[in-house]
Amino acid sequence: MKHSIEFLIRLAFLASILLVFWWISDVQLSSGMNLFIIVGGVLLTFPLVWLGRKILDKQPTVSHAVWVTTFVHCGLGFTLGVPLVRALTTHQQWSGWTLPIPAGFGWTLVIISGAVSFVVVVNLALRGLGAPFFIALSRKLAVDWLYAWTRNPMVLAGVAFFLSLGVWFQSVVFLLWVLVVFTPALLFFVKKYEERELEIRFGASYLEYKSRTSMLIPRRPRR
Repeated sequence: MKHSIEFLIRLAFLASILLVFWWISDVQLSSGMNLFIIVGGVLLTFPLVWLGRKILDKQPTVSHAVWVTTFVHCGLGFTLGVPLVRALTTHQQWSGWTLPIPAGFGWTLVIISGAVSFVVVVNLALRGLGAPFFIALSRKLAVDWLYAWTRNPMVLAGVAFFLSLGVWFQSVVFLLWVLVVFTPALLFFVKKYEERELEIRFGASYLEYKSRTSMLIPRRPRR
């Protein structure tokens, strides 16, 4: 009964975020407000993650970590997800340089990076018994397949996917936004919060995995 209630709560959080995504993708906003959401929204990730880490460290238990992570992930849906949705739906309105690369090449990159992202999700689902967000946190530590090469294949594949979209859009401004604004905030979350949360939930096994596996750049697995 308790687990069913907890799942329903997480499902309600997810539904709320998706509803906001749907609304923000279509609402008409001024250029100033649009910029505020796309850039300012992402910057809110830093205080959100800092606060989440403080709360996490106050009571470093598994059950506490699960619930704090639920709320932090939910917050990221607004500080990272909403700006991303808005950037994707309004990128045509951005002024800036046009990337002199054929859109077809960008579309090829989108397909490849999208396929890799899907494989990473499957990898986590099969080996970690979970999903890449709070609706179903991994119950096991995923350490093989793609996760043997890097601790964060999902981050790497996701950033590659968004950069591929920028190439497809032929938008230098979108690419700069991904590299200079979005990616640093995402990496701050991974380094400042997620690594600590995984250490609490999986203990020594995560520390051992962390010591032998690269954080981001793929490296041949150590035997």
